[in-house]
Amino acid sequence: MARRSTPLLRRLLAPSPSLPTPLADAVSRRTVTYMPRPGDGAPRGVTLIPGDGIGPLVTGAVRQVMEAMHAPVYFETYEVHGDMPTVPAEVIESIRRNKVCLKGGLATPVGGGVSSLNVQLRKELDLYAALVNCFNLPGLPTRHDNVDIVVIRENSEGEYSGLEHEVVPGVVESLKVTPNLYGNLVANVAAGIAGGTGVMPGGNVGQDHAIFEQGASAGNVGNEKIVEKKRANPVALLLSSAMMLRHLQFPSFADRLETAVKRVIAEGKYRTKDLGGTSTTQEVIDAVIAKLG
Repeated sequence: MARRSTPLLRRLLAPSPSLPTPLADAVSRRTVTYMPRPGDGAPRGVTLIPGDGIGPLVTGAVRQVMEAMHAPVYFETYEVHGDMPTVPAEVIESIRRNKVCLKGGLATPVGGGVSSLNVQLRKELDLYAALVNCFNLPGLPTRHDNVDIVVIRENSEGEYSGLEHEVVPGVVESLKVTPNLYGNLVANVAAGIAGGTGVMPGGNVGQDHAIFEQGASAGNVGNEKIVEKKRANPVALLLSSAMMLRHLQFPSFADRLETAVKRVIAEGKYRTKDLGGTSTTQEVIDAVIAKLG
């Protein structure tokens, strides 16, 4: 697949800031970043799509943390839901203007030939690369240690490209290009090995635009029980937001956010159910804010 030549990934791995012992060795992990856009340090607009299910919970968590550390970003929020026939034009215009979007999960209707809005966004904005960073978080027990994998998969062709048509009612035929689907499987397996999809950051990037969201199983919107009890895990989207801040050339804010999240995980006191704890989303966020310094 031919693509425009661009230094899309200027650098993939950057060192975390130094930390006081005893957590210094524990959280001195590499972090994902890539080509930043030129900027003068002025506040940047970010299109925000809370999405469905747990989306409003975890995007709301990000907003709280951004406000607490006075990050130089402001959000343009739009209500978009997976059962809409298409992404509203004003949302696309906002992303084109800001060039950056933060997104919660959008539910994908099953059957009936309904197109996924996640796919529509990728195609409309030519977000041809999906980037997922799967790594061990110190303090979070996993079967395998020293996992640090960056998965970059083709994002606009194959099973998730929307190249399907309904042959007869209820029977859909898809044009298949394997790197997309298989890349997604690799990312999900790597996330499972490293600690779970709830803690893996990621984004979809193209020549001019980027959408940051949960890295693995990005379409996950949780279930009603999690939403009702407000126990969604915000870690993946918080770390994705750190990626976004680096993308916007605000590395010091990205480092503060990422370090605070890692410290909370390392201490182990506040964790949601998927990480073996009983904390609510708000309890995790309060703990992260307390660690911002």
